Amino acid sequence: NCPGHILIFKQGIKSYRDLPLRYGEFGNCHRNEPSGGLHGIMRVRGFTQDDGHIFCTEDQILSECVAYTTLLQKVYADFGFKNIIYKIATRPEKRIGSEESWDKAEHALIESLRASGCEYEITAGEGAFYGPKIEYTLKDALGRQWQCGTMQVDFFMTERLDAEYVGEDGARHRPVMLHRAIVGSLERFIGILIEESAGALPAWLAPVQIAVLNITDAQAEYCKTVAKTLQNQGLRVKLDLRNEKITLKIREHSMQKLPYLLVIGDKEMAAGAVAVRARGGQDLGAMSLDAFVQKITADIASKSSV
Repeated sequence: NCPGHILIFKQGIKSYRDLPLRYGEFGNCHRNEPSGGLHGIMRVRGFTQDDGHIFCTEDQILSECVAYTTLLQKVYADFGFKNIIYKIATRPEKRIGSEESWDKAEHALIESLRASGCEYEITAGEGAFYGPKIEYTLKDALGRQWQCGTMQVDFFMTERLDAEYVGEDGARHRPVMLHRAIVGSLERFIGILIEESAGALPAWLAPVQIAVLNITDAQAEYCKTVAKTLQNQGLRVKLDLRNEKITLKIREHSMQKLPYLLVIGDKEMAAGAVAVRARGGQDLGAMSLDAFVQKITADIASKSSV
């Protein structure tokens, strides 16, 4: 994906006024991991990554890193992750580029985390030969650390692939390339998220947000109407009209950790209402369908943990 973004950058002459220039995509990545290192969906040979690259000047590295860290923190907070481990990997023994460029790049990464109010660790010599990086790390349910997001400074690839821009002085210059991924491997991020939530995903993320359950066949048509109304609101609904005891159906859907169950009997049908049960066995009582839609819509909009 990196050379591809450089080819896009090279379409037409670029000016310093165009920088920073940011590209991003969900790209397929492949790594020939040894079989002994593979681990579920946390470490795989093929994965999808939110792969992005920023072309900028050396003077813009700091502001781009600060903006990126702010965005990453917002995204992680939306998913419920607040305990992020920040690591800065600095210059290895074998490297390219001038010491001045490395000094500026490492300083920019450190200052960006300081400006964001982040405590960080220095992993000396762990940077790539072409530039230092920030690793944004999360812990799984067993306390193991997994790198997710990354911001990497690259002085090398734009030179190798002859990317350049016209500076304010009218001369040609090489841009700095920042490799960045917010969640990193989507598979790994989803794995950590499932472990963190124990499968009880919040309403905005749950593949099925609501199950509509009838008590007897007499409520079947009303349940279908309720389910259709919710689906028309863009909600993800499962309709369960099986001829089973309602206690069994409630238990089965509760074990699937769905955010909400709507139980409908003759009383609810007559009132044009639904009996609402939230995850964890909370009985919220009967309410109108409009009131329930307002509640779950608010949960989704606020990214509530419900």
